[in-house]
Amino acid sequence: MTRTVLAVCLATVTLAATASAAPFTLTSKDFKAGAALADKQAFNGMGCTGDNTSPELEWTNPPAGTKSFALMVHDPDAPTGSGWWHWVVYNIPADAKTLPAGAGKADGSALPKGAVQQNTDFGAPGYGGPCPPPGSGNHHYNFTLFALKTDKLDIPPTATAAYVGFNVMANSLGTAKLQGLYARKK
Repeated sequence: MTRTVLAVCLATVTLAATASAAPFTLTSKDFKAGAALADKQAFNGMGCTGDNTSPELEWTNPPAGTKSFALMVHDPDAPTGSGWWHWVVYNIPADAKTLPAGAGKADGSALPKGAVQQNTDFGAPGYGGPCPPPGSGNHHYNFTLFALKTDKLDIPPTATAAYVGFNVMANSLGTAKLQGLYARKK
């Protein structure tokens, strides 16, 4: 009897350790890690003719103590010296596990209740899809989801993406990343 109880206890501890060790991950039904984003996700303007629809995103296994999430989408290859911020969202509730395709509408109506979008480098809030310069090859679009130790970031409405990033980093418990590629066809 004692060996059986000990075996059950060890199995339970092993299972719990395995479950808590599962990585915080970010995935999408609209693109695979390291693969191309579709024209549907590309910007519509500045010479690009995409649909400017934010991709569906889903995450699992956030760190213990997560009280909210922030999502920041950045292209480090943009010829600006500092890259280009394509989407900045914070105060995503801790019980959210997904953002549906199209959640990045400028008015924020498709985001979970309480989530806030901040200005991107396009000069307005909401998702702004890929639109790299012609002939610049593949650009890397880094979707980074931050698990935060606070339920709300108090950010001024005119703050820059860098300001949001500073506050996000100061409150981060962990990150999940997903990278997509995009090259302008013409």
